[in-house]
Amino acid sequence: MTPLERLFALEQFGIKLGLDNIRAILAALGNPERAWRSVHIAGTNGKGSVAAMVERGLRAAGLKTGRYTSPHLDVIEERVAINGEHVDRETFTAATALVFDAVDRATRDGTLTVVPTFFEVSTAVAFEIFRQAKVDVAVVEVGLGGRFDATNVLSPDITAITSIAFDHERHLGATLSQIAFEKAGIAKPGTPLVTGQLPGEAARRIAAVAAAVGAPLIDAHATATNRVYPPLKLALAGRHQLENAAVAKAILETWSARVSFVPTAAIVTALADCRWPARLEWLRLPGGALLLDAAHNPAGASALAAYLADEHLAPIPIVLAVMADKDLAGMVQPLVPMASSFIATTVPHSRARTADGLAAALRELAPARTVEAVPDPEAAVAHALARADRAVAAGSIYLIGPLRAKLLAGGATAMGR
Repeated sequence: MTPLERLFALEQFGIKLGLDNIRAILAALGNPERAWRSVHIAGTNGKGSVAAMVERGLRAAGLKTGRYTSPHLDVIEERVAINGEHVDRETFTAATALVFDAVDRATRDGTLTVVPTFFEVSTAVAFEIFRQAKVDVAVVEVGLGGRFDATNVLSPDITAITSIAFDHERHLGATLSQIAFEKAGIAKPGTPLVTGQLPGEAARRIAAVAAAVGAPLIDAHATATNRVYPPLKLALAGRHQLENAAVAKAILETWSARVSFVPTAAIVTALADCRWPARLEWLRLPGGALLLDAAHNPAGASALAAYLADEHLAPIPIVLAVMADKDLAGMVQPLVPMASSFIATTVPHSRARTADGLAAALRELAPARTVEAVPDPEAAVAHALARADRAVAAGSIYLIGPLRAKLLAGGATAMGR
């Protein structure tokens, strides 16, 4: 079994929150996470976009950067980037082999007593690659929650929570306060915690956790600055990116004040010249234009709907694939006014709704809209574009990532904002 085959075989063990495994693995590796500085970012939505902006700004300031995000769009190496470019298969595979050697050693000496998860091993791989690349700083996105996420072994210079909304309730809790508590688990004594615009109960819970551990709280919208910024156009589309940009700006200003200087020009570059694919991304296809968006929960669907309204794109056909454990009603509600029709599709994932099952649910949730089931995603897109010159594909990153890769390989081209 190759290192990557062994890694993907761990997916069968699902999600296991806790830090014992990752600590044992990293100790067996010689603690690679101590070889570089870090920014640690949590949040229900926006954390990937903020990570992309912050990494771009630190790179523009002259630092060698790493970036760790999840899940990947198409290939697993996309999770780990050095200076903004994801690592190659050879680098990722070699680091994975090293990590599994450490796993085996830790298992033999009894410091690792259970089989680690896919995410725990992936996280260790990223941290080892960052050490080998000798990065100055890595921007690390939390996988799930925060308190017991495998990334929470870091001793970061800055932590951040971008947003709080409902998602992964089975793991994080059924109230915004409970979800906020889990995400606030990344707070560290003496380490600034930057927050975006949060619901009241979530903001209060995060403030209480920050106070209890002694983490200075920095509201991205209340931070005074003596910097003067020129008018600029954000690289990432959608009004929700204004909020993400505010958090990224606050992180970069905090880094500049506490760690190393970040010029204003570098912060402008972070906001105006960063890439984060499959988030309100337009592709030109032979049959028309397709908007790809990895909206996978109600908050993400609301952001997508706001963009469609702001750009006067409704009504528009929407190709949708959704995981069975997601709040489908909460996702569909903001999209119904924007949709001319829904084309239900699916992806080869154990948690995915079938196209027929999703279509049946959509007919109940959106009785005034035409709903069709087309199981193959590419065929579903072609079906949508046969009826309009523009369409949307959204609902799950497990749909958007592979679909995007296939469309680009088939000749689709990226369009500007």
